[in-house]
Amino acid sequence: MVVAFLIHTVCPIGALAPGESRVLYSRYFGPDEALFQGDDDDGRRRQLDAEERRLLSAEKLALVARQIQSAVGLRREASGRPSAEALPGDEALALQEAESGVLRLRRGDPYWRELSATWLAVNAVALVMLCEPHENPLLAEGTLRSLARHCLEHLHMLGQGSEVLLRSSRIDVILSRLLPHGQLLFLNHRFIQSLEKDLLASQK
Repeated sequence: MVVAFLIHTVCPIGALAPGESRVLYSRYFGPDEALFQGDDDDGRRRQLDAEERRLLSAEKLALVARQIQSAVGLRREASGRPSAEALPGDEALALQEAESGVLRLRRGDPYWRELSATWLAVNAVALVMLCEPHENPLLAEGTLRSLARHCLEHLHMLGQGSEVLLRSSRIDVILSRLLPHGQLLFLNHRFIQSLEKDLLASQK
């Protein structure tokens, strides 16, 4: 089960301090009270109201984004390759050269239970899936690459990263097909062809 999906920046952009990351898109799948429980002063668990959940959600996603940004920076520094910005039309090359990894989020850091963050960094943005720790990591990475390919091709994400904010409805369509209700799917060729037709129809 995928708990959440997000897209965030991994390179400095205007109005952000060094080391900061901006969440451009996020979506949680299904009600999951275990992710949004707080503690009273006496240590007892309490339910959070809607505003507390919204603020806590944003705070936790920002923490995850900073951890992924740090991991991407270390991976790029270790590779020794100069960071080259791919241009619109170079989606296949950008995806081929994208850095990827899996980050373990321990219980309490930042969620109340352990999760794994599968990430893929393309140019200035990273796509991240927060998964249950028992999920198949190869299936998760394959699904994330499919998501990234469709986002790159249909949302023109090699442009300015902030443009992702204006295309959230299209991302919702892609997620509803490739990651319905947060379920990882084994994708065959026929399914991919059907998905392509649905995405093209949704853009008309």
